[in-house]
Amino acid sequence: MPRMVGRVKRIRIPEELQSLSLAPRHLSLLAYLLFDGPLGVNELAARLEVAPTTVSLMVGDLARKGVLERAEDPADRRRKIVSIAEAHRASIDGWLGRGATAWQAALAPLSAAERGLFIDTLAAYEAGLAEG
Repeated sequence: MPRMVGRVKRIRIPEELQSLSLAPRHLSLLAYLLFDGPLGVNELAARLEVAPTTVSLMVGDLARKGVLERAEDPADRRRKIVSIAEAHRASIDGWLGRGATAWQAALAPLSAAERGLFIDTLAAYEAGLAEG
């Protein structure tokens, strides 16, 4: 696990994104939008396990920097849908997409039960870290 974490920490932020002062909290938000597509603020907040106001602030910050775009939900005009701006999609995909590809390759040979056990094990590890 320490070796894996160390390798992830060494993944460089693409040069074109370095001036944007991206923090670790932005990485998770960008990963959800990259892998799951456009989402609403409340959906992002639930996935990130933070308050919607926290996500709104992060989205606002990244939208001002041109990294994210907010659009009106055609089904509910009060709701905003957040997506990665097309100008930054390739950079973010190149940066974060390798991790998704690596996970897919690692999990592909496992049965559904084995993948479930693996995910449950990681969740137990995360819970153990949170207790301390």
